[in-house]
Amino acid sequence: MAITDKIYVKNHRQIASQLERSIPKGAFKGATLDLLFTGDGMEKLDEATREKVLDFAEDFLDCDCDNNPYCGHPEEKFITYLLELRAQGLGPDAIVDTMSAEYMLYAYSGDVLSFLDSAIRELEAVESLAEVEGNREAARRAREAKRELSG
Repeated sequence: MAITDKIYVKNHRQIASQLERSIPKGAFKGATLDLLFTGDGMEKLDEATREKVLDFAEDFLDCDCDNNPYCGHPEEKFITYLLELRAQGLGPDAIVDTMSAEYMLYAYSGDVLSFLDSAIRELEAVESLAEVEGNREAARRAREAKRELSG
């Protein structure tokens, strides 16, 4: 299961109540993405919530693909966001706090830790394969990325 399947809308019930419609708890579920992409009912949200929702849409749903928001780019951008937070030295708890403050999203710290651990293991595999293939540049980049994530 991808980490984006484990990212949830904070205050989900309150937002659904303000919108006067049911929305999934998952931030990257189809109906949630539809709502964010089309902007239906955003005027019903309180100002603080609307700002966070619009920030999320602007940062992750800004894509020119014909299939947007179902092209996979929102998830890719969010994964990059998580990896950048880790590269800045934030641990799983701080990453959860940051995404909550910036976008009103939450995840369980253990899920974030598991995601980061998997990313490091994948980079180790890339590094090893690159070395076997004699691609020193790819091995170096994987090693540096792994070091950034390992903190």
